[in-house]
Amino acid sequence: MTIADEKKALICFIANLLKDCRHVAVGASSPIPGAAALLGKAAWNAPSHVNILGSTQHNFFTNGSVELFDCAAQGRIDAFFLGGGEIDGQANINLMGMGDYPNNAPRWPGTFGSAYLYYLVPKVILFREEHTRRVLVDKVNFISSPGTSEDNIYRTGGPYGLLTNKAFFRFDREARKFRLQSIHPSSSLEDILDNTGFEFDYSKDTPITPAPDAGLLNILETEVREKVREVYPQFAESVFAPTA
Repeated sequence: MTIADEKKALICFIANLLKDCRHVAVGASSPIPGAAALLGKAAWNAPSHVNILGSTQHNFFTNGSVELFDCAAQGRIDAFFLGGGEIDGQANINLMGMGDYPNNAPRWPGTFGSAYLYYLVPKVILFREEHTRRVLVDKVNFISSPGTSEDNIYRTGGPYGLLTNKAFFRFDREARKFRLQSIHPSSSLEDILDNTGFEFDYSKDTPITPAPDAGLLNILETEVREKVREVYPQFAESVFAPTA
């Protein structure tokens, strides 16, 4: 499987995770989640509303991130995506950098509204293609956004799962830990155990992630590709074959 094929498989996988969503918002630097939201809308109109920050055609917000935050507070966003330079076993994410804050080295882009959205959006999917112990750590250096909160803290949102280029984990909010749900065909249980820095629950019989449906891939390659190109042109150039 080529790198482009792996990315298409991730897009199809995420699209299936969004079938129960009505409104999905995506950040400006999230081409795979953005493509997945557009694919879900095209394939089965779920989500029926997609907002991709930075897009002119697929973004009905008129006030940018301010309106995004307002919608989240009103309970009008069903799913959002977060990543991080580090993600730990309690679904905490680090977007600040390594070392002691505020003198982080290296310094990453920063938290922006991630903590706010993590508390309010009911289905936050953590997505990071790289699956290494450098990224998936036992404990993050800095908590930009906590994965869990005490019972007396008002919180309607939180982590649904973690998707990487090797596997998909669901997050158990009661146990406050991840459980391995499926292993991508290019990986193995041994590979995942070797490259994950936090402890997680798993079964020795964890299933292999199903291959993407051919019909869904066809919709991605035909109807959705130009929509993706509008907001993520470099990504589209690297993933989709040139048009005739």
